[in-house]
Amino acid sequence: MKIGDKVRFLNDVGGGKVSGFRGKDMVLVEDEDGFDIPVLTKDVVLVEEDNYGKEEAPKPKQGQKNSQEEEDYDPADRPITFRPKPTERKGGDTLNLYLAFMPVSIRQLSTTTFECYLINDSNYFLHITLLCEEGPSFRLRYQGTLEPNTKLFIEEIDHVHLQEIEHLCVQAMAYKEEKAFTLKPAYSVPVRMDLTKFHKLHLFQPNIFSTTPSLLVPVVKDDRAVKPASVVAEEIEEALTEPKENKKKPQPARTETKNDGEQRKDGRADRSQSTPNKKPAEYVVDLHASELLDTTSGLTPGDILMHQLSTFRETMNAHLKEKGTRIVFIHGKGDGVLRSNIIQQLKHRYKSCTFQDAPFQEFGYGATLVIIH
Repeated sequence: MKIGDKVRFLNDVGGGKVSGFRGKDMVLVEDEDGFDIPVLTKDVVLVEEDNYGKEEAPKPKQGQKNSQEEEDYDPADRPITFRPKPTERKGGDTLNLYLAFMPVSIRQLSTTTFECYLINDSNYFLHITLLCEEGPSFRLRYQGTLEPNTKLFIEEIDHVHLQEIEHLCVQAMAYKEEKAFTLKPAYSVPVRMDLTKFHKLHLFQPNIFSTTPSLLVPVVKDDRAVKPASVVAEEIEEALTEPKENKKKPQPARTETKNDGEQRKDGRADRSQSTPNKKPAEYVVDLHASELLDTTSGLTPGDILMHQLSTFRETMNAHLKEKGTRIVFIHGKGDGVLRSNIIQQLKHRYKSCTFQDAPFQEFGYGATLVIIH
């Protein structure tokens, strides 16, 4: 006999199920009412074996567990009934929010993937939406709640998909649970990612949030949204070379208008000396890798192409509101990959602009002229 077998009494009416044993000569038989009756093994006869062929543990007494339950018990299966309140730190009522990118393999920066984190350096809960730009629209990349003074893993990004996060938007709403708090504004912060930084080892450094070298991008700093830098090299050069106006020199209070030529003494307009139209601005941007990067060591052709297209978009975005501006992009003849990508972006992202081959006498075959309208 074994536990779970059904038995019948030999010297009495009835029977039951074997629930256990006492020593070698005594068996415990559980009757219909659930009581264990000790009986000599020679006074019972086996009627039916347990169909499952497994020993059934004796019914535990109140406050006890049988051995089978103890084997199957996993603490992780127990429902969470208590969550500690988030710890607040001194000075944490000033809101600071960061994006962080950590390379999985810092020694293989040109091929590794990057872990993306959101870091909430404040005593506030943050309801976050992370969006990425797709043409004139945006796509949701993450939505959720970021607890106070925590960092949250969002996703892992490889080099092929880095271009998707070049233009991001982070929206955040701050609050506290079960207590009064100072009201913060709702934030909607555009984040422009400089993708060239993902190829520069010295920019990945340990910080107060992680000992792992990472690229830290501030989104909100000391309660203020961080504005993306939009100054390009041409604007800096123009600002440095432009002569400063001598404001100490006396200037006329009114400027003379010459809409239709200079005004004659008799009140008629002199059309013989009309003011010529202002010449539109012209820029030349060389997209060769040797001009954009200090070194191409360790970079794949795809990485280099990404740098070139990033520079193209930065230049276009910087001058997009300057009607009439002419920009020549030197891409070289090559196999035409860079040129075809530029043409594709002009057709889809910059539909208001016109383009054509740049003058052959000056730039040869490998350049495209873009005119801003």
